[in-house]
Amino acid sequence: MPRAIDVHVHPSTREWVDGAMGEFRPACEDYFHTRLPEHSVDEMAAVFRAADVLGVLLAWDAETHTGNPPVSNDFVAGCVAAHPDAFLGFASVDPHKSDAVVELERAVRFLGLRGLKMHPGAQGFSPDDRALAPIWETAQSLGIPVLIHTGTTGLGAGMPGGGGVALGLSNPMLIDRMALDFPDLQIVMAHPAWPWQDEQLAVLAHKPNTWIDLSGWSPKRFAPELVREIRGRLQDRVLFGTDYPFLTHEQWLGAWATLDMPDAVTEKVLLGNATRLLGL
Repeated sequence: MPRAIDVHVHPSTREWVDGAMGEFRPACEDYFHTRLPEHSVDEMAAVFRAADVLGVLLAWDAETHTGNPPVSNDFVAGCVAAHPDAFLGFASVDPHKSDAVVELERAVRFLGLRGLKMHPGAQGFSPDDRALAPIWETAQSLGIPVLIHTGTTGLGAGMPGGGGVALGLSNPMLIDRMALDFPDLQIVMAHPAWPWQDEQLAVLAHKPNTWIDLSGWSPKRFAPELVREIRGRLQDRVLFGTDYPFLTHEQWLGAWATLDMPDAVTEKVLLGNATRLLGL
């Protein structure tokens, strides 16, 4: 096993950086105070091997809402097939496309992807919209987790109209209804959900089929309430993630060390919880 499983990884290849990101790229780079690298698939895999981290590589399809080309499920499956020691794969489906359910089943059953990634703001949907029930039902029947963006986002930050991204669609309270209606579906709320951190922690404490990944934020910036819950009652449902390539493993892990977490909690967050969630 690697030293850690990063459950939130975007491809640092042209398919994501230049394709799916499109006009959002400059705004995201400014938001994260970074410039995104562009790698080949082999170079990206080498980054993860050097870090001794297994990356959960995320497909992305927000084509209907953004007009940008997707990072296809087939592309992600190809990355995993070429570098199974470096990557696992999560699917994405555009909820506005008529074949969303069929594509999810294909991505899991035939491509071997291990979960589903969704972004309400970028894809233009509300998690509690009953029109999406067939997608959630399919994920539940397939036994895969759903990783869903919560909180603010660098996508569209500073652009006119926020680039068409409505932040309110990523309020974690919308996940509460989703978790109620699909109690056997494991739902990972991606990112500490500022400015709704308290709401997110309330959902996590109340709905045992919900999880949080810690990606997109330096641990140095975690709210005291979040740190307390990681140490305490939520420690078995907290997952390491970076939001690579926006944050590097060195940046995130170095900041995590400053929290002085108990070794047992660190092992759960970096490796044990994701191993259990993904059935590894």
